[in-house]
Amino acid sequence: MSAVVLRNLDLGPIDQVAYVVENLEQALPRYEAMFGPFQAATYEMKDCVIRGRRADCTLRLAVNNSGPVEIELIEVVAGETTHSEHLKQHGEGLHHVRFRVDDLEPKVAALEAEGYRTVLSKRFGPTIAFAYLESPPEIGGSVIELFQMVQ
Repeated sequence: MSAVVLRNLDLGPIDQVAYVVENLEQALPRYEAMFGPFQAATYEMKDCVIRGRRADCTLRLAVNNSGPVEIELIEVVAGETTHSEHLKQHGEGLHHVRFRVDDLEPKVAALEAEGYRTVLSKRFGPTIAFAYLESPPEIGGSVIELFQMVQ
């Protein structure tokens, strides 16, 4: 295996750890035992870009903000997403970690220049957007999320 040397990606601290689950209602008691209560909601996301193609999906999300790092649980309600891919390939478990960024597109471009690949993205407006990126295979092919929310 070849060595991969990345320049400093300057992402800052992780602010979220996200798990994908088959059934949110069944998973909540297990995760609440570790992290405390969650707030759940369903989101219809139109016009996401998933592996370069436009697609719609519906996700049921639960978040816990009781500690310094947000914990998110994700259930796919409709559509094929990177979350449903993860469930098919690996089952339930850790899906991604998130970093907040001030300006999404330049940070995505910088990561892509380092060998990361954008696998899911969505812009909700001028101030809110996210992108999931897979790391190069040489460093595990794990997923990170970049999240922009300018207030």
